[in-house]
Amino acid sequence: MKKLTAILLGAGHRGTDAYAEYARSFPNELEFVAVAEPRQDRREEFCRLHNIPAEKSFDHWEKLLALPKQADCIFICTQDRMHYEPLLKAVELGYEILIEKPITPDKQELLAIRDLAQKYTGVISVAHVLRYSAFFSKIKELVEQGAIGDLVNIQHMESVGWWHAAHSFVRGNWRNTEESCPMILAKCCHDFDILLWLVGKPCKAVSSFGSLKLFKEENAPANSPSHCLEGCSHRDTCPFYAPRFYLENPQAPSGNLRRVVAIEDTDEALLKALAKGPYGRCVYRCDNNVVDHQIVNMLFEDDITVSLTMSAFTEHCQRNITLQGSRGQITGCMEENKVVLTDFTSGNVTEFNLRVPPTGHSGSDTLLMRTFVEAVTEKLGGAGGTGKNCSNAIQAVESHLVALAAEESRLAGGKLVIMDEFLRR
Repeated sequence: MKKLTAILLGAGHRGTDAYAEYARSFPNELEFVAVAEPRQDRREEFCRLHNIPAEKSFDHWEKLLALPKQADCIFICTQDRMHYEPLLKAVELGYEILIEKPITPDKQELLAIRDLAQKYTGVISVAHVLRYSAFFSKIKELVEQGAIGDLVNIQHMESVGWWHAAHSFVRGNWRNTEESCPMILAKCCHDFDILLWLVGKPCKAVSSFGSLKLFKEENAPANSPSHCLEGCSHRDTCPFYAPRFYLENPQAPSGNLRRVVAIEDTDEALLKALAKGPYGRCVYRCDNNVVDHQIVNMLFEDDITVSLTMSAFTEHCQRNITLQGSRGQITGCMEENKVVLTDFTSGNVTEFNLRVPPTGHSGSDTLLMRTFVEAVTEKLGGAGGTGKNCSNAIQAVESHLVALAAEESRLAGGKLVIMDEFLRR
């Protein structure tokens, strides 16, 4: 297999730890040769990890993409509203592309990307990692085999996790729609993608309810300061007290959240970053405006109904799903990597315990990267390659549009949104 070369736009947690880490684990398959990242500390760390020389390190993506094509492929891992222009430039330069989700919160940009992807001969893959999971792949296989007869209804629960919500959607980069996008898109666009994939039919109508219930100033404890380390008297009773949240919580550090706060992973560096930084803010006194809970109802062709619940107020960060059919039922929890099939006729219950790589999204991050590398390798070898791209931009756009329709419904008090009308507007 020819070793691929790559460049990275955005050396944050996903770009560095989820995707580029594949090159360090499989250096015979992939090598990063240049990076663009505005934060000097993250840029320098990425260069150190991947032996990138100073002349191939840039503080803005425009500087890197102003050069002739530097590698076989490009990973676009900038912030949500900074994907569209780099994508257009990457297509112009002829890169094979993997773009972080969500692609963009702008409907017109989404439609333009769909048109572009239909014409582009290269690979444009969207990081909808759930399609690559052993968990959802097994469910898709069972549905297509007719194991539960005709699909009738799906109930899907996106448990955000109280600590993940506070970190990413209250204090973090995805807290405000003006800077990122609605939470139902940022957190759930690949949940919509999976649901559309499992149903395999068009979504006809959407309705949604949700709000920002807890994380707002009117709920702040009396006399609480703007930052937890400014002598907050509620430190012993608040689950979101930042020093304990990052230093003692057994769950919060598990997703490398400490490294997001302070790239130098020491308690001293962490406390210094929390003192005045964004992750040390009182969760009731941030500039967040995204919802902390939302439900979405979807009607698909052939009268298949689907419900999606997203909530910040859960113990674990996980996904649970139930699929109900005319002859059986499938249930499962992605993080447990177990799928249970019940046959109504025989009464038999079959459990599938799945083995997965020990990486993010129940091994899906590694499987996504492996599939992308294989697709690009085949493409460059003249064998097509796009068949391996099971999360291409054309498919991904549809899930984003359903998410935006859900947000439109929520803002209108749950008004039914007809997808054909939504797309025509």
